Amino acid sequence: MARLHSKKHGRSGSKRPPTKAVPEWTEFSAPEVEEIVMKLGKEGAAPALIGQTLRDQYGVPSVRNLTGKTLTTILKEGGMKITYPHDLLSLINRAVNVRKHLKENRADTHNRVKLGHIESKIRRLARYYTKSGELPKGWKYDPDTAALLVK
Repeated sequence: MARLHSKKHGRSGSKRPPTKAVPEWTEFSAPEVEEIVMKLGKEGAAPALIGQTLRDQYGVPSVRNLTGKTLTTILKEGGMKITYPHDLLSLINRAVNVRKHLKENRADTHNRVKLGHIESKIRRLARYYTKSGELPKGWKYDPDTAALLVK
């Protein structure tokens, strides 16, 4: 399956565990994993980074399979406020960086086109998150305020 807005076709990267069962070699119980998630969340780590840390350093293949809850659910139950979804923030950060690049390199037409692709992904994600209730109703992406949002 081809990626949206790119010529790449590869599927390399880490794979999810094939089964929903918790492996017997897992050393941590569900409450211990929730404590680690809250500790890393209080340190300011993003949910994707928390999952990666749990996988690489603690040997937890899937938080959801082990605890029955997602990382963001655990963080919300623990009182951590997630204002914007992490994937949306990373796309906004990319768009801000490309805009800064285009101010210095006005003739870079390739990246001007790619900026349109990034911003269409942002608008598509924003539409999804406003429908699901994670963003307030009527939230719109504005490139001028996006730089303030990412800082």
